[in-house]
Amino acid sequence: MLFDAHLHIFEPVFPLPGNQGFVPEPFTAEQYRVRTASLGVVGGAVVAASTQGTDPAPLLAAARVLGPRFVVVAEAHPGQGEEDFAALAAAGVRGIRFNLFRGGAFGLPAMLAHARRAAGFGLHAELYADAATLGAHVDALAALPAGLALDHLGMTEAGLPATVELARAGVKVKATGFGRVSLDVAHALGRLADAAPGALMAATDLPSTRAQRPFEEADLALIARILGPDRARAAFHDNAAAFYRV
Repeated sequence: MLFDAHLHIFEPVFPLPGNQGFVPEPFTAEQYRVRTASLGVVGGAVVAASTQGTDPAPLLAAARVLGPRFVVVAEAHPGQGEEDFAALAAAGVRGIRFNLFRGGAFGLPAMLAHARRAAGFGLHAELYADAATLGAHVDALAALPAGLALDHLGMTEAGLPATVELARAGVKVKATGFGRVSLDVAHALGRLADAAPGALMAATDLPSTRAQRPFEEADLALIARILGPDRARAAFHDNAAAFYRV
């Protein structure tokens, strides 16, 4: 079973503002179903992409179509206040995503303050960043009250030490986006599995927009080979299902 901890849906009915001049092609819930039909997907997290803007409506609509074990991670933005956090929580949103990698609106201090406010409403934080920039903030990030997930193995080889530290401190790490990272994926998976077996959460990152290569089934096979049966089972399903409260 796979709980797909990181996927994006781009239904054409919802206009996309884009990011840095890039607007992805449509990728519908039905296309996602077809693409993952052989993967044993039993749920997942529909995550706000950097191209989708701040409206959670497209994400919530996608999760409703995909089924009851699909949840939403909305975009964090500086204009959010208590009413916004309460509305997201009431709609079943599990967390908010901070984009520090593609020209996002937050620096680390502002991100931490915003995440602490959101945590009061049960919303965890997700962070898209080069982990090489996070080393001085490991303790503060790990102490976020509702938890934290780090995208795409922390992105870079230079960031791997900080990613391992964060995992040891209780932060979840998404084992996904292998075609967009700049690190030795097999080595990183082994380091993280040894440091914190409960940290890794496998995902497809579909439709893999702007990645040098898109998701392949071989990515999941690599996770299974490096982790072994018990750790792979946790990474494929149990760790994420618990984190996303499904």
